[in-house]
Amino acid sequence: MSVLFFDPSCLQPYDTGTLRRQALGGTEATVIRIADALEALVVQHNRTESSGRYRTPEKNPDITSVVVTRDSRALPRVRELYPNARVFLWLHDQLKPGSKRAGWLASTADLMRALAVTVVCVSDSQRQGVEAALRTLRMENLRTYTVYNPIDDALAPDGSPVDRNKLIFFSSPNKGLKFTLDAFRALRRRIPELRLVVGNPGYKVRKSVLIEGVEYLGPQPQWRIHAEVRTALCTFFPNFVIPETFGLVFAESNALGTPVLTCDRGAAVEVLGDRSQVLPVTLAARVYENLLTHVSPGWRAGPARLAASLGLFDAFAERIRAWRDGARPTVGPDPRFRLAAVTEQWRKLLGSS
Repeated sequence: MSVLFFDPSCLQPYDTGTLRRQALGGTEATVIRIADALEALVVQHNRTESSGRYRTPEKNPDITSVVVTRDSRALPRVRELYPNARVFLWLHDQLKPGSKRAGWLASTADLMRALAVTVVCVSDSQRQGVEAALRTLRMENLRTYTVYNPIDDALAPDGSPVDRNKLIFFSSPNKGLKFTLDAFRALRRRIPELRLVVGNPGYKVRKSVLIEGVEYLGPQPQWRIHAEVRTALCTFFPNFVIPETFGLVFAESNALGTPVLTCDRGAAVEVLGDRSQVLPVTLAARVYENLLTHVSPGWRAGPARLAASLGLFDAFAERIRAWRDGARPTVGPDPRFRLAAVTEQWRKLLGSS
């Protein structure tokens, strides 16, 4: 079996060393871990020079399985380069009706049927939405699977002292950083001692807003971010607007011994497996989505105003006070996300008929 991962959308080429040296997005980090464990080839659309198993796009009829990440619009190119390969589409994003990514899928529906593409999702929560989209596009006969994203097997609590006043946010800025800052302002009015450390594991950089109590680390390699996570009271991810399809930051935080404070959206409960780390905000999310549907596109004040009106900021403060006073949950690595376990799932999937 000759396996190749094809990345048609990365902003810049990456390889195994990139994960150690610099900031890198969660999808790219996941591709590296899985491909390296499988000793598979990795091809990136913008790579101009091959290095080991990380290759430039070139025709190879010997490839038996190709895993395309995120964007089905790469399928014509993949069919041309790897004519004898079974094709898997590995989705890492939500597929909302009418969204850009749903449009990508619709534009390639005929080819996906012709190639009998197998669709791989990163959580059962995401898979439900993907299957609904496939039914809408009359592709319900395509096979779908859930394979969780892996975390580094070395991640574990190490007894680092915990700063009861320190919260950390270390997702890409587009994963709700603006609302996180609004929520932190509200928290600090209730608990003035709190401070928030903002890290960025990827390479998307946005202008920082100066806020009292907020420290911006900027893009950092994972080992540097993880050192900050170990000493935080919790990973603070209050977003209830953008559902996480998996939530690598959730799995990594718990593996390091740090609880997460987030909302019941997307795969949060599925990945954390602990409702003490998750606030029930289904009503808030539905109200917000309804407002987006019926209010003008220029409306932007919604999330913070809605969260305040529904008492969400008070609920965050109550949970954080309890954790500061000794009720902080004890967490650790989840065996479901260990690299060895996830790699074995991929071997079975790629070897299935």
